Amino acid sequence: MTKLLIIYLVVINVITFIAYGVDKWKAQHNRWRISEAALLLLAAVGGSIGAWAGMKTFHHKTLHAKFRYGVPALLLLHLALIAYLEQHLA
Repeated sequence: MTKLLIIYLVVINVITFIAYGVDKWKAQHNRWRISEAALLLLAAVGGSIGAWAGMKTFHHKTLHAKFRYGVPALLLLHLALIAYLEQHLA
């Protein structure tokens, strides 16, 4: 189960990071965008590290309060959940 969880987290974070990069590119080229709800959902379902890294790398969504504060809050929540699971599933 732990191995599957690690694989899931790696995959969702890579997908989330790419989504933030693609959305930034689309914003710069006046293309159809990925919705903010979808970007936040990716962060909420385990992609908070990828979302935070995407925000920092691509300088994307850093001025929006729901991203500026929401993504770090999700990241802290996910880290706390991982620490909890590590102690109770070991």
